[in-house]
Parts: sequence; structure tokens; C-alpha cells
Amino acid sequence: MNLSNRTVLIVGGTSGIGLALARRFAAAGSTVAVGGRNAEALKELSAEGIGTFAIDVTDGASVARARDAVLARFPELDTVVTMSGVMIMEDLRDPAHFEAAQTTIDTNLVGTIRVTDALTPHLIRRGAGTFVTVTSGIAFLPFPPMPTYAASKAAVHAYSEALRAQLDGTGVGVVELVPPAVASAGQEKVNPHALPLDDYVTEAMQLLSQDPTPDEILVERVLMHRWAERDGTYDDLVAQRSQALAMLPGRQG
Repeated sequence: MNLSNRTVLIVGGTSGIGLALARRFAAAGSTVAVGGRNAEALKELSAEGIGTFAIDVTDGASVARARDAVLARFPELDTVVTMSGVMIMEDLRDPAHFEAAQTTIDTNLVGTIRVTDALTPHLIRRGAGTFVTVTSGIAFLPFPPMPTYAASKAAVHAYSEALRAQLDGTGVGVVELVPPAVASAGQEKVNPHALPLDDYVTEAMQLLSQDPTPDEILVERVLMHRWAERDGTYDDLVAQRSQALAMLPGRQG
């Protein structure tokens, strides 16, 4: 992927990895647009010269409005990053967790589908372009305190594989970004070993720029998660990560 001449839309790019990617693409010379719900963050990005659009991926009408506005302003759009996501701890012993589970699925999985559905016809008409979906190392190695997050990201992985197969021959590619724990959005408080944000984005951009671009963007830190089953370390690692269940409010004291 030539990072210097793309027209990129990052949905969910008002904070964390998405925001860092937006600024890196812009610095590389690409035209960048960001969609999100945080009005103040969108205002700040607009002042930086980045196109901004209000979008709520849990609302189909909002996604359709944003698509129309983006394509009116950036008809050459060729890269769509589906970054929106929530990460919520849940205690599965407490049925009250269901609301968090529903929110997680609607944002992380259904939101990804809404955005890709909205922009697939445009990219197919262009005959060239890229979807960048976003999963997680947790898609491949669950983190038990966040069960629906893990399930949603595993589902986005499977969906990405199917989307890539179905778009084969159209000129539209699908690249899956698979971050490890990255020190953003509060992750540094939960995991002091989280990878610094700048380090992650630097390595990810280097992988994106490879020719050909890998189907999965796997930085060094996430390889242990991605290949745990293959390497025979899966059971031990899940057991280690299960110790974090002590963080759940209902398990303390």
C-alpha cells in the first residue's frame, strides 16, 4: 500500500489507534477523513486540515448519511478503516452483563458490517480500493474478563476472511489490523505492559507499506496471541489471562 497517495476514511478515528493512524496517513501525504461521535475531537481534527464527519456505527441512518457526505466531498475515496469499537468487562455470572454484550456486538461487529456494506458498492465501482478491518490479539487468544469483546473480534476476523474471498477479482482488498494491547484508551491502566501507541503505529504503518500488503497486519508483540494454538501455548496463556478475572467488581474482596 502506497501510504502517500491514498484517500482514507477512518471510522472511529477520534482517539487512540484510529487517531494516530489518521495523523500518520496525513503526514505521509494522503488525504484523510475521520468519522466519529466525539464532536470536540472532530472539531480539533478539522482544524488540522482533516475532513471530519459525524457518524454512529450503531445507527444505520447515521452511517448512510455519513457515507453520502464523505463521497460528496471525497469522491476518490479508496481506503476505509473500520476502527469503531468498545471494550467492556463483563461478569458472566451476573445476567446484568447482557446489555454490555449487546452494545459490544452492535458496535464492534454489526458496526463494522454497516460501514463495509455502505461503502462496498463505491469501492467496487472504482475497481480498486482497500477495506482495513480491525480485530485484536484477543480475537485469537481470549481475555476472559472481556468475553463479548473477544467474541466480537473473532467474528470480525471471520467476516474479514469471507469479505476478502467475496471481493476477490473486484480490485478491492481486505486487510485486517490485529493490534495487541496498546497504551491508549485506558489500556495502560489495565495492562502496564501495553505497547506504546507510537511504537505500535510505526510498526503497523511499516507493515501496511509492504508490497504486497499482508492480509493481516501482525506486529511482533501480537504474534504470541495470533499463533498460540499453532504453537501449543494456548491453554497455558488462557489460564494465565484468567487470573485477571479477579479485576471484576463481583470477584473482589
